[in-house]
Amino acid sequence: MRKNYITRDMEPLLREASQYFSVICITGPRQSGKSTILREMFPQAVVHSLKDVNVREFALNDPLAFLSQTREVMFIDEAQKVSQLFEYIQGIVDNDPDRKFLLSGSSNFELMSGLSESLAGRAGVFELMPMSLRETREKSSAKTLDDFLYEGLFPAICAKKNIAKLFYPSYVKTYLEKDVRDLLKIKDIMLFLKFMKLCSTRVGSVFNASELANEVGVDSKTITSWLSVLTASYVIYLLPPYYENISKRLVKSPKLYFCDPGLACYLLDIESPRQLARDKMRGNIFENFVVMEAVKHRMNQGKEGGVFFYRDSNGNEVDILIKEEGEITALEVKSSMTYNKEFEAVLKKLPEWIKTPVRRKAVVYSGDFENNAGDIEIINYKHLDF
Repeated sequence: MRKNYITRDMEPLLREASQYFSVICITGPRQSGKSTILREMFPQAVVHSLKDVNVREFALNDPLAFLSQTREVMFIDEAQKVSQLFEYIQGIVDNDPDRKFLLSGSSNFELMSGLSESLAGRAGVFELMPMSLRETREKSSAKTLDDFLYEGLFPAICAKKNIAKLFYPSYVKTYLEKDVRDLLKIKDIMLFLKFMKLCSTRVGSVFNASELANEVGVDSKTITSWLSVLTASYVIYLLPPYYENISKRLVKSPKLYFCDPGLACYLLDIESPRQLARDKMRGNIFENFVVMEAVKHRMNQGKEGGVFFYRDSNGNEVDILIKEEGEITALEVKSSMTYNKEFEAVLKKLPEWIKTPVRRKAVVYSGDFENNAGDIEIINYKHLDF
């Protein structure tokens, strides 16, 4: 194991999947550790990165020769850059089931379109997000909540290979120059950056394309297009509402969150943990963190979706519902350090609003008092588990 490598929760899933699939593919945000986890788990693999212009040219001009360089496991990084490789990989693994390929990519839209056309049923596809709280517990135990939220959970920061004030400006600049220019051909990058910053002011809010369009100065179709790229590139996560059947009572629009709280802080122009502590968005950023913990929990098990929020036309709302095996875990999220019995009110009423059995109810907050003996658990965020 390499120095500073942090074991990822997804490793058992990838190990199991490699026994059944000829192709293992990991997608996720830039810098989330996709290449690192594959190199760590499959040290025998021969690595080829399509970020290298010469390697990419070889793959484009002679795909079969490129894929025939070795009979060992072949790891192709940024595989979406030469998507025509997928149909050749299909032919190879169909003819030779012993051949193994590892693929990684940071654009879900491009990667998945190629995989669905050529490698359906032959590839195990998984999404790797930035680190989870459980993965970083040993290295983050001394951090305050504001440190934790401000710094975020990208592996480079968690492993102390970079710091937030340097990482996020570079991350956004690189993302704007590469992903957005490639996918949307945007001429006015500053307008798009304004859109991203306005999204950060709406963390935890129901997405409204028309409202954003008015503020940015573009039409709502443009906003929807831009948002699709941000979600496909794992910058934004849209949390769907929970409903058991189609009903006019329930809000159908998703809530907007960022895939990492540190990135949201940067776009909000929050420059230190001290500033975050007094910022009006602190509660929203904390909620963002807990929502993404639930999402990561599901993704690290290879499960899609299953995380929702509840809100009805009467204004009743529960922050997070996690549906697993036909039952609901309901979480109410509060950034306060002081516990208040009022935090439990909506959780007590939830079984009246939905028919699905509620297996577990909990309040997640930042205080020290905890209790798991009652009907509603009281949990400090550091001890959050699913």
